[in-house]
Amino acid sequence: MPQMRLYREWLERNYGLTFADYSAMWQWSTTDLAGFWRSIWDYHQLESPTAFSAVGDGSAMPGTPWFDGAQVNYARQVFRHVELAAAANMPAIVAENERGEVTELSWKELRRRSASLALELRRHGIRRGDRVAGYLPNIPEAVIALLACASVGAIWTVCSPDMGTPAVLDRFRQTSPRALIAVDGVFYGGRAMDRSATVTQIRRELPSVVALLVLQTGHGEALVPDSSDLEIALSRDDDEVAAFEPEWLPFDHPLWILYSSGTTGLPKAIVHGHGGIIVSACAGHQHLDLGASYAPNNFGERFHWYTATGWVMWNLQVGALLGGTTICLFDGSPGGAKGKPDWRALWAFAARHRVTWFGAGAAFFNSCRKAGITIGDAGDLSAVRALGSTGSPLPADVQRWGVDQFDAIGRSNIWWCNISGGTDLAAAFLAGNRELPATPGRLQCRHLGAAVEAWNEEGRTVLGQVGELVCTRPFPSMPLYFWGDEDGSRYRASYFGEWPGIWRHGDWLQIEVDGSCTITGRSDATINRHGLRMGTADIYSAVEHLHEVFDSLVIDIEDGQGDSKLLMFVVPVEGRQLDAELQSAMASAIRNALSPRFIPDHFIHAPGIPRTLTGKKQELPVKRLFQGWPIAKVFNLDAIANPEVVPWYKARAKAWQEGRA
Repeated sequence: MPQMRLYREWLERNYGLTFADYSAMWQWSTTDLAGFWRSIWDYHQLESPTAFSAVGDGSAMPGTPWFDGAQVNYARQVFRHVELAAAANMPAIVAENERGEVTELSWKELRRRSASLALELRRHGIRRGDRVAGYLPNIPEAVIALLACASVGAIWTVCSPDMGTPAVLDRFRQTSPRALIAVDGVFYGGRAMDRSATVTQIRRELPSVVALLVLQTGHGEALVPDSSDLEIALSRDDDEVAAFEPEWLPFDHPLWILYSSGTTGLPKAIVHGHGGIIVSACAGHQHLDLGASYAPNNFGERFHWYTATGWVMWNLQVGALLGGTTICLFDGSPGGAKGKPDWRALWAFAARHRVTWFGAGAAFFNSCRKAGITIGDAGDLSAVRALGSTGSPLPADVQRWGVDQFDAIGRSNIWWCNISGGTDLAAAFLAGNRELPATPGRLQCRHLGAAVEAWNEEGRTVLGQVGELVCTRPFPSMPLYFWGDEDGSRYRASYFGEWPGIWRHGDWLQIEVDGSCTITGRSDATINRHGLRMGTADIYSAVEHLHEVFDSLVIDIEDGQGDSKLLMFVVPVEGRQLDAELQSAMASAIRNALSPRFIPDHFIHAPGIPRTLTGKKQELPVKRLFQGWPIAKVFNLDAIANPEVVPWYKARAKAWQEGRA
């Protein structure tokens, strides 16, 4: 039975509430905020040793207080599942790396190792409010480190080792961590990479660090000076470890610091609290249709989302532990070794470990489709019941491809759960609902408790047309603040500068009469052609369904005389040229799907599309480059997944400025 239905029936039994449909339920959740969020607390049996005086009435934004007086702890909520999961013989974590090495961690072992590390952090003087930085890939030790920090009230912050050193330091310097937990090497794309010198440099440039714990991977070429062995710090198994309990903390005590992409400047250091993340994640589990793996209704549930630690989806994946769900981690390239692409690798991982819930960025699914793989060749995927996508809009034809692939292996009931939210709130504003119809290319509904609307330029709600995505009432996991933003001015400017008291998310949103939604791109990269506005996602959807087009990026460059030129950068599939035939096919695709107005003035063959480390196309930086901005103010190369393509764009932009292109 779907988790949403179980929750709805619980509301009827315990609150006397009945709803004609999901729309009515969502309406209640966004008008009676106190009642809705109290129901999430009760339904998920959250605990506090002290009573809370009020849930939160949503009267102010930003700065809404939630569950005033309550005490919580993220790690405590995770470890509540230990005994029941152990009795059912359900693991907490199943992990595999690119070389096929598998680690399975029981719930009891997860608690023991987290307690051991928490005590080690205390031994080094780490206390409530201290920051602990992780330089770690998507491995169990990263999850353990987060839980250990949460247990003692330290604030966790992590960067993936695939980030450039300057980008890592741009983030960690802002937060002055007291401890650093790192790996001395990684294995990715078929090759080992030493990171021992990098860790040494990071430590040297972070004078606040008093403790350095390093996981020796076998890929490091030298011992990191003045470091302790992380494995030893995780290995204690004595009475003190057995007796350890995570501290009770105020509801709004900081849990972690996440970072914005930082592609065009210093990234925002976004602080979220224990309580806000717990209740928002619990509410989200109804939308994801996730339950405890040991519960009869969800017995054997295994949740996987392909992600690096620097993407907020890593936090969402770990958050499944809050509900007692087994999580499956993959550390490595989703597309095989460099020079030997194999987009079946991640599907094979899912088959080996009987993954039931498979999530990834939209770009991954598109790459699989473009590569022409047959997922049934990867192994037995009959356990998979749900597919999840986020990071960028999922084209309708890619979603249909996924449905067809699972139809072919006898899973005609596969459910796509497309979500959209982001690092800013570490949750979703738009989500899935297994009880609702699934329309390819759309998100099924607005998230419970999220008062999301589409607004036009006059600040009025629009339906059936594109508008700014806004949230008119508070959501518990909105940031507490930005680290170092003492007066809150950067925080307010980031979300509330356009309409005071109204959260402006920065996406173009279209809400249909049936409640389904479409994200059409970032609102700061809108294409405006003679008064007709279009999100870039619609243009990409039109052209990238062509098998000859591997990737694309479009920008609109004003000419200073009231007109503009629409430029489309195109990466054809291997062996294909951007000839007149392909350009004509792309123009026809745009004309038929959208309007002749959005046919580019120039198609340009590009060596690649610059993307962030989380896979987002860098439209605005490219546009600014062509508008004449200095490259240093446009791109942070250490925050780009493929920095090698940027010099090509710099040269093209210069030629454009000089009238040579």
